[in-house]
Amino acid sequence: MKRVLVITLLVVMAASLLAGCASPSTAQPKPQAEEAKKIGLVISTLNNPFFVTLKEGAEAKAKELGYELVVLDSQNDPAKEMSNVEDLITKNVAVILINPTDSDAVGSAVKAANGKNIPVITLDRGANSGDVVTHIASDNVAGGKMAGEYIIEQLGGKGKVVELEGIAGTSAARDRGQGFNDAIKTSGIEVVAKQTADFDRTKGLSVMENILQAQPEINAVFAHNDEMALGALQAIKASGRTIMVVGFDATDDAVKAVDAGEMAATVAQQPALIGSLGVENAVKVIKGENIEKSIPVDLQLVTKK
Repeated sequence: MKRVLVITLLVVMAASLLAGCASPSTAQPKPQAEEAKKIGLVISTLNNPFFVTLKEGAEAKAKELGYELVVLDSQNDPAKEMSNVEDLITKNVAVILINPTDSDAVGSAVKAANGKNIPVITLDRGANSGDVVTHIASDNVAGGKMAGEYIIEQLGGKGKVVELEGIAGTSAARDRGQGFNDAIKTSGIEVVAKQTADFDRTKGLSVMENILQAQPEINAVFAHNDEMALGALQAIKASGRTIMVVGFDATDDAVKAVDAGEMAATVAQQPALIGSLGVENAVKVIKGENIEKSIPVDLQLVTKK
């Protein structure tokens, strides 16, 4: 009886060992969805509240959907942006979301991802070259037009205006400027100064200081983003002059300035939604679903309540 029991145990152990040494080809492959749980996000700069909010929206959606989101900051440097994309390629992300530093310069980074068959989605700013599966952004032309029409209304159809432009080469700066200038071209509004301040508050302050010294009469300022608008507002306060300021983005600081009656208005984007939609559509791409080539996000004008 003992001999039979021993033989039985030996047979069971041998079967177990054989099962453990089975050929790898018989093992079940890991589902593709499990292999593609990592998404990359390259942000132009995290030194701007708008893009911080965009990042937070993306992170919240990634957590909700059970995906890992790798976030890298380009610090407004196209070379750093390229390095970030190369880093994400080595990390084997399934999709790369890019908020470009420059719509022209980002083309090389997009093409690098294309070369590794990694889909790319652009957020807020577009890419002028390379293959992008979708672009998610506000309608910046419509937003610029909205700002222009508001200034025309507030000034009674005529006046002298300063335009503070964003980073040259970005689609956001180009489109917002286009919408604004399209709106005012048939009015009595005259643009007496137009200068870039790179979407930066400190540069907005210094550029506006110089313009105030050169221009004795200014009725309004349109800034391509709120950071420049807030910098311009600071310069205007210091000068003691009364000039209407309209921004773009509806950041927390800008909305507070509007509510306080310091800024006249700001065009409200939804950066958290842009980030969230970026991740949501990246997941659709991973799952092989079709998505729209362009996904617009609604805008509205924020004025004092």
